[in-house]
Amino acid sequence: MRKEIHPKYVETTITCTCGAVYHTRSTVPELKISICAACHPFFTGEQRFVDTAGRVEKFARRFGSSTLRRAKPKLSAN
Repeated sequence: MRKEIHPKYVETTITCTCGAVYHTRSTVPELKISICAACHPFFTGEQRFVDTAGRVEKFARRFGSSTLRRAKPKLSAN
């Protein structure tokens, strides 16, 4: 390998917001993540449903009806 072109490979501590800590090696000495294998719904078996109907209703209240309105065709005077 050529010298001085590769980043340093150091011991890394990865910390999740749930409190899980992982030790590995990387080019970054410390990483903070928001979700990991200990708290991700896929690995925990927990399901979280998103209230999409509530979001659509909120959008309709905020911006009016969500249906499309077509412009009336103009009649030509020929």
